[in-house]
Amino acid sequence: MNEANGKVFIDPKQLTSYGDATNDGAVQLSFTLPIPHGALAKEAAKKFVQNLGFDKSEIVTMEDMKEGYTFFVVYGHTQKTIDISKIKVMEVNFRVMSREETDAFIQEKIGRPLVVVGATVESDAHTVGLDAILNMKGYHGDYGLERYKMFTVHNMGSQVLCEEVVRKVKETKADALLISQIVTQKNIHIQNLTKLMDLLEIEGVRKDLLAIIGGPRISYELALELGYDVGFGSGTVPSQVASYIATTLSERTEMA
Repeated sequence: MNEANGKVFIDPKQLTSYGDATNDGAVQLSFTLPIPHGALAKEAAKKFVQNLGFDKSEIVTMEDMKEGYTFFVVYGHTQKTIDISKIKVMEVNFRVMSREETDAFIQEKIGRPLVVVGATVESDAHTVGLDAILNMKGYHGDYGLERYKMFTVHNMGSQVLCEEVVRKVKETKADALLISQIVTQKNIHIQNLTKLMDLLEIEGVRKDLLAIIGGPRISYELALELGYDVGFGSGTVPSQVASYIATTLSERTEMA
């Protein structure tokens, strides 16, 4: 890091975390130790953070979780740096439009409402992410696909068997499939998504279907690896998904 004309320049080959000052290496950690609340737990937390390679540690929160557990929030500092010039990230690029723009785009480019099927599959009972994208209320003031004029949405809800999802895709002649996976113990999301993709292939509906997955542990790279078209992570809003569906299907229509 150096300064010139009042501006701070950061070396991308030696980047570290920011706390009170640029590149001071400050990090906030939170964790639970299976030790009853008390002096021993506090000292153990300090040693734990030191063993992780952090120095100048400071315990800012120490809470009794009962039954012999203590929760901590600790500030520490690290000398470790990263070279971001060597990091390669796969990103999907598309034009993000408003709801009105997306409806007008679909009307002009495709000429009919697009059919979307959504679900969380197998043992996954969490629909917060799926509903945020599909339900009319949406997420963060960004209306869901059900409020769009040019989307026909079939929200199947949670714990839907992969076989039922495939049947729904065939029954509705869906243009796009949205699968949300939240529960990830023992990488069960990988198993579920792989099973669903295999069934889509076997039933002959994968070729013309836009297959989209989303969830906290979903990335574009993972989606492609599993055979899906795209993956959206946490923080994705409905207009992004709607725009992706509209622009991608429009491109496919033009290429057909």
